[in-house]
Amino acid sequence: PFPPRPDSTMKSLPALLATFTLTFLAALPAARANVVIAGTRVVFAPGAHEVTLRLTNEGDRPALVEAWLDDGDPTATPDSAHVPFLVTPPLARMNAGKGQSLRIVHTGAAMPEGRESLYWLNVLEVPPRPAATDGETQNSLQFAVRSRIKVFFRPAGLKGDPLTAGRELGWKLVADGAGYALEASNPTPFHVTVSAATLHVGGANYASEPGMLAPHQSLRLALKDLTRAPGPGATLDYTVINDFGAPVAWQGRITP
Repeated sequence: PFPPRPDSTMKSLPALLATFTLTFLAALPAARANVVIAGTRVVFAPGAHEVTLRLTNEGDRPALVEAWLDDGDPTATPDSAHVPFLVTPPLARMNAGKGQSLRIVHTGAAMPEGRESLYWLNVLEVPPRPAATDGETQNSLQFAVRSRIKVFFRPAGLKGDPLTAGRELGWKLVADGAGYALEASNPTPFHVTVSAATLHVGGANYASEPGMLAPHQSLRLALKDLTRAPGPGATLDYTVINDFGAPVAWQGRITP
């Protein structure tokens, strides 16, 4: 049997899970998701009204799966998130080794024009309650595991190619506290996820933190260990993640 589905007194389950995880992460081993999502992101192509996504239970036990979208708030629950999408089925039992298709449907609500919109798909996996041994009290610690991936909605008429949007990034080197950071600017209408960037200066390499640039926005990526401004000749290599979840390498130029 499964634990009861969260009711009105337990609607903040994802938020409680996040707090629980942060509190006990140092003391408990990481929980592994048995329900695997086919892909690392979902893309609504121009004109598309729905997308189908495949889930697979790779574990040896059944699982109860709840799915919903949010607009960027990781503490949002199925009841508190207000997004122009529906997920069907929102709740499903998945037997061991079996799959389940999720349909993400756009409700037809008006969406921003001229740029891509970003939402997040949450897939919460609740394992079944362990069976107690006859005559004994069963004590166990169970984890409900949540996976969260990006959902991009692209309206028609966007200029440019999302597969080469990473090439269009502009780069500057700016002072950042006691060190320096790369300031990336995104002139495209697409989100660009930078998974890695490395500045090469006189034979030394300085890696930056990763980050995601929203359409027509800039973002600072702190550089590790760079404490003085480099001279002329600095070069930049960086990697972005494309629609298929694969890394794509580009070279950048530092502008004044």
